[in-house]
Amino acid sequence: MSATATSTPPPAAPKAAGGKGGRTRLTLPWILLIVAGGLIALSAVRVITGAQDLTSAGQISAALSLAVPIGLAGLGGLWAERAGVVNIGLEGMMILGTFFGAWAGWQSDPWIGILAGILGGMFGGLLHAVATVTFGVDHIISGIAINILAVGVTTYFAKLWFNSGEAAAKGGSPKQSPPADDITSITVSGLSDWLADIEKHHWFLISDIAGILGGLVTNVSLVTILAVLLVIGTYFVLWKTSFGLRLRSCGENPIAAESLGVNVYKYKYIAVIVSGGLAGLGGAFLSLVTSHIYNEGQTGGRGYIGLAAMIFGNWRPGGLAMGAGLFGFADALQLRSGGESVHALLLLLFAVLVVLAAWKAYKKRWITSSISIVIGVGVLIWYLGTTTVPVEFVSATPYVVTLLVLSLSAQRLRMPKADGMRYRKGEGK
Repeated sequence: MSATATSTPPPAAPKAAGGKGGRTRLTLPWILLIVAGGLIALSAVRVITGAQDLTSAGQISAALSLAVPIGLAGLGGLWAERAGVVNIGLEGMMILGTFFGAWAGWQSDPWIGILAGILGGMFGGLLHAVATVTFGVDHIISGIAINILAVGVTTYFAKLWFNSGEAAAKGGSPKQSPPADDITSITVSGLSDWLADIEKHHWFLISDIAGILGGLVTNVSLVTILAVLLVIGTYFVLWKTSFGLRLRSCGENPIAAESLGVNVYKYKYIAVIVSGGLAGLGGAFLSLVTSHIYNEGQTGGRGYIGLAAMIFGNWRPGGLAMGAGLFGFADALQLRSGGESVHALLLLLFAVLVVLAAWKAYKKRWITSSISIVIGVGVLIWYLGTTTVPVEFVSATPYVVTLLVLSLSAQRLRMPKADGMRYRKGEGK
């Protein structure tokens, strides 16, 4: 029961709560104020630079589509880590979801493919739960092993299933599957057309709001709507039910939860398997909604970015959704607009750094404030001295945004206290 994968086991779960833990989280008024400020700044940058695609309906629609798999992976990470299990294996579970979703989708119905992708991810989650919960393997080692295993398994079966017979005849190859049918998308036609007319005027703020709303009601996949419902459902289940309270207690203090009669092993298993299923759904979205085929390397590190979105969101669904939206926006920008719109964002980055410097100065953190000012001046010089940015930087935009966001939000983060720690029944006695 206590075997581990390494000579040094993960640290044991804490036996006492102790301390208040973490900083006060952002309230709804503050979140709305930050969103409003960001929208005004983005609109100002659009007007100054002429990069009209920054808030266009097409940009927002693409950002929403790219945010969904990141958000689902992050949601999976939230379920696991709220129960005290670090899930680095989200990337591998997404890979399983892309492969099995496409494999089932092209042979039957794409919704059957969605179900197969969820089951593939759940299988990866089950492996992770067996390794970490039952055998006490270090969570990071187990997650990396699942990522490697997922790549090997899907590469092998892609060559076996997609490169011969009917699959090959329909366009399959060792690195991709035959195409699957489309999943229904919804457009609110009257409202979409009206918002598009307002957007064309390029008015300050008003056209930007119209473009954002237009992107949210135009060509929206049913799976996207399902993903939004899962975010809302996760908040309700984990924060408004006794089941969620018990599950979160396993991530805060499993010894105390055990003393109150909670079956910690059961809740950890449930959380990690659900985590894998959500990541698998994110993978299936990539292969059945975004591209309609499985491609080798299709996830492109989105499992890791989903984990970053979860951390940015402070292990809460609302913040996670905001983080996924931000990363999806950056990804869509570099795919749709190339260097011009990314170059315009340099001006926005300068404004953010100036505000950050002022805030740190107000807090009397002079070193951090000075560093922000120096970097901000460098960004402004870069913007004024160029008209575009290198292609290599454009393609790296989502990952650069990931690093910047995590560095800016690091000081307000509060992870579950027993996250990643080894738990053994009866240790508190």
